[in-house]
Amino acid sequence: MKPILPLLGSAAILTACGAVNENTDETAGDEAEDSSVYEVAVIPSQSIGEMEEGLSLLEEHLEGALNREVEVTHYPSYNAVVEAINYGHVDLAYFGPVTYLIAYEQSGAEAILTQIVDGDPYYYSYILTQPDAPWDSLDELVEDAESVDFAFGSQSSTSGFAVPGYELYERGVYENESTYDFADVRFTGSHDITASAVANGDVDAGAIDSAIYNALVDDELIDEEDYKIIWESEQLYQYPWAVPGGTDEELKAEVQEAFLEIEDERILRIFGGAEAFTEASHEEYDSVLEAARAFDLLEPEETEENNDTDDSE
Repeated sequence: MKPILPLLGSAAILTACGAVNENTDETAGDEAEDSSVYEVAVIPSQSIGEMEEGLSLLEEHLEGALNREVEVTHYPSYNAVVEAINYGHVDLAYFGPVTYLIAYEQSGAEAILTQIVDGDPYYYSYILTQPDAPWDSLDELVEDAESVDFAFGSQSSTSGFAVPGYELYERGVYENESTYDFADVRFTGSHDITASAVANGDVDAGAIDSAIYNALVDDELIDEEDYKIIWESEQLYQYPWAVPGGTDEELKAEVQEAFLEIEDERILRIFGGAEAFTEASHEEYDSVLEAARAFDLLEPEETEENNDTDDSE
């Protein structure tokens, strides 16, 4: 497994994104497949120590299944993974739904796999408040918006911002980070910080990833009795694994089969506590597109570096 790459500067990201549309649709898949080493990029979803063993085992498993050398690299940010897959520097990438959609829009990256967690390949966005708060539904909270301090996670998070933000946008109380009806809106940067802010009363309500919320409760890092869930989104598909546009169909099938065979819990647990991998397609992420476009999240210059499973998009 390769060590973590140095953080890419924003200038490099913007320069790369500016040139993507000229050539990546035609060359990304071919360039990646010409390499003798199968390159896999993943974003940080847990601490480095927790991921190292699982990623090394994943590398070994894929080498045996694909009968070729495999390198799994732990990238420092979502933007770095998007750039890598756009330019065909990697053959497979694991990232959040919104950042996958950026790669899809820019270079035709294609989702082929995701995870099953708690029996399903999807999760939700929650809006939480304190158990003694006067609101038992989002309708009630919206009516009192002018007295509510609200928290999102990262600005490029699917469940921590895009989806709940779009819900609030449609309800007429949130337009952007400087225009809203709330008393205050802040971005905490991660789901666990949002959870703490709600529990401590630093904010009145906040948006969080359901899988991360449940994991924090299960790990006894937060107390479920400190929260009340007043809104749940529609189903959101788990983080995708995507290949560059133009990847050979036979190779895609081989990679899917290799992942479907994985049963080692040391590999599975580092991907959101997964129980297994399952096939996915782009259509399963269409529901996020409208929200992402409403907030210009698919524009490269607006997409911040993000650790959204640490947070977890």
